[in-house]
Amino acid sequence: MRLPNYICDRWIESAGEGVALSNPVSGERLVSVGSDGLDLAAALAHARQVGGTALRQLSHGERAGLLARIAELLAEKRADYFDISRRNSGATEADAGFDVDGAIYTLKSYVRSGKALGDTRGWVEGARVPLSKEGNFVGQHFLVPQQGVAIFINAFNFPAWALWEKAAPALLAGMPVVVKPATPTAWLAQRMVADVVEAGILPAGALSIVCGGARDLLDHVREGDVVSFTGSADTARRVRTHPAVVEHSVRVNVEADSVNSAVLGPDAAPGSAEFDLAVREVVREMTIKSGQKCTAIRRVFVPAAHAHALADAVASKLGRITVGDPAAEGVRMGPLVSRAQQLAALEGIATLRTECELLCGGPENFAPVGATAGAGAFVPPTLLFCADGERAEVVHQVEVFGPVATVIPYADAASLVRMVRRGEGSLVASVYSSDAAFTDALVADIADLHGRLMVVDAAVGSAHTGHGNAMPTCLHGGPGRAGGGEELGGMRALGLYLRRHVVQGSPERIAALAEGCADAATLWA
Repeated sequence: MRLPNYICDRWIESAGEGVALSNPVSGERLVSVGSDGLDLAAALAHARQVGGTALRQLSHGERAGLLARIAELLAEKRADYFDISRRNSGATEADAGFDVDGAIYTLKSYVRSGKALGDTRGWVEGARVPLSKEGNFVGQHFLVPQQGVAIFINAFNFPAWALWEKAAPALLAGMPVVVKPATPTAWLAQRMVADVVEAGILPAGALSIVCGGARDLLDHVREGDVVSFTGSADTARRVRTHPAVVEHSVRVNVEADSVNSAVLGPDAAPGSAEFDLAVREVVREMTIKSGQKCTAIRRVFVPAAHAHALADAVASKLGRITVGDPAAEGVRMGPLVSRAQQLAALEGIATLRTECELLCGGPENFAPVGATAGAGAFVPPTLLFCADGERAEVVHQVEVFGPVATVIPYADAASLVRMVRRGEGSLVASVYSSDAAFTDALVADIADLHGRLMVVDAAVGSAHTGHGNAMPTCLHGGPGRAGGGEELGGMRALGLYLRRHVVQGSPERIAALAEGCADAATLWA
């Protein structure tokens, strides 16, 4: 079966044979996708002119109502999406829930915020600025939706969540969406778009999808467009420096590589609540989605006195994780999404082993449950130990996008900070400690290179939302090699799709323009 693309409010198949999507457990060919022959210039123009115009005519409350209908539809078809996720991504029930249920939850979060805005259409920011002594000439800052198109170039690991966590604020802000999902797992995103289109929820031109290669998509961007990219730092550089992006000063948001950290505080000895919480979270981050999360823990920093104890505790739990076909009874972790990702992960493990000791896992003598190792894209949970993190290089630079983490002992706080910062910018770091002085100092020393910091102590316990869980009400993104982007964060995410300007005139004229606008303080609250 060949999956069609949806552009210009029409379903169009690729002119070529396309790329086959496979089951990463068995290697079975499932469907094919392709974008050959598509008029992507026309697709973007149609989205701007038809979709954007229609969305901007609606109030925030009306747009939120559309998001609510999408969330309801996705919830109704949840079982279908779980099946596709299992077949195309090798996802377990928990993996599929992380992606699909996360998408639905994020949509509902923006529904609540959008409905609270009611009939408003624009945004007024701050107080009026007096510009004349007499008070008859003032300035007022406004925010308006950009009259372009929001273009999403997404990664393979979250075909559902990545689509809707970006689309929810864009549509609520009044911008149409063109999504280009990663080819290996495009089936789920394509099915979701197809279901929304069939239900007739959104205005014409508001939602489009291009499967297969991006081809000349970026050649046709223009002023007012927004490009949101998730993927490798190398590809991000090409997106940012694309001639059309540069010429038209197109706004670009990037989520790229991230060697995220978990830190055990010096007070968190074996047997403490913080020690146990750290072990549990490292294991979960290594195994949920088979470690294929941009936010997953890659480096685990532990006081030298406790490093081997923590490594042994993590390795013991990993040894009880059953890896294999998610359809088989008792399996808790499935394969990577493709043989290409499997090869990249195995090469990354080999690179890390030039500096690190293998504690558990690795490709040797591994046999998946209910599947043939040679046919699938399996990589067992692999834990390494780097005895000298200060002198090591690759452990701070190489992100293995799979079930792989490295334990690194630290001697003191200064050494810890130096090593954490060698990640050169990360999406998230989590700290497990009840020592307030230690955690406060660490946060101050590494906050500038992290988009999110999660501090867990005995008082928080298991109530935390998770090291790798990007919540719709909190910022998601990170500086430096993580891309420098910012997504989510509640209503502030709408800021990516809004343009600030100032209007100068009489108080009466400004008051008329501000009528029906929401207070922009809502965005930044």
